[in-house]
Amino acid sequence: MIDPADSHQLDQLLRRHRIELKHSLGQNFLTDPALRDAVAEQAGLSPEDEVLEVGAGVGTLTVALARRARRVVAVELDGRLIPALRESLAGLENVEVVRTDILRFNVRSAFPDGNEIVAGNIPYNLTGALIRKLLDDPPRPRRLSLVVQKEVAERWTASTGASLSTVAVQVYAEARFLFTIPATAFTPSPRVDSALVRLDVRERPAVGVDDLNAFFRFVETVFQGRRKQLGGTLGRISDIGSTAAGARLRDLGIDPERRPQTLKLAEWESLYQGFRSLER
Repeated sequence: MIDPADSHQLDQLLRRHRIELKHSLGQNFLTDPALRDAVAEQAGLSPEDEVLEVGAGVGTLTVALARRARRVVAVELDGRLIPALRESLAGLENVEVVRTDILRFNVRSAFPDGNEIVAGNIPYNLTGALIRKLLDDPPRPRRLSLVVQKEVAERWTASTGASLSTVAVQVYAEARFLFTIPATAFTPSPRVDSALVRLDVRERPAVGVDDLNAFFRFVETVFQGRRKQLGGTLGRISDIGSTAAGARLRDLGIDPERRPQTLKLAEWESLYQGFRSLER
């Protein structure tokens, strides 16, 4: 069995299959076996666990997950990589390879009872949509163990809701920043460092709203004015003007001059409860 985490073996694998990696698809493969094994270990797998791997690539992480879990469903979008992926996985009978876009993949058909563990190296442009895809509706996975850009990991584990995806993460999971992975550990090297972040999914969402979809739509709308003060943004959204919006914000204990990325999750909930009925 080959190990695609070994840079020499990866190079030979890519040459055999005449594969040129695409930056547009976030194809940066981890070529540090020790770091790869650390990523797999931090997923916290038991021999009875089932895993959904997002973006299997040529199997760098897949082979390590397969040694630790009962079943791995490895999803990969790029059809050019599938033959190389299957070569890397030769002899591993507990892996199912699926060629599809993860955002179109029917996760519940593969894991009807939920409780799966999600792992993968996630491109920057996929992070927000993937979190909503996996966590919006029950049954949800038990845990997500994801390699993402370091900046994304820092946002997800911040005390404030720095982005829509951060708010979604905090609503559904407890996030932990585990360790940094330098750009030099990947082939080809990306422009920025990455990090492993672990999201332990909550039994129930951390906000007590009656319509989570409406809550997230509200948060998304407010974030469209992320560089603007909350008073002006909410005055426009609710059509009551910035003066009235500022007064309502002060009643909620929130300074109207603050910006969306400074809000904590409890403040987002208060904001939604205080303004949702006025939204146009």
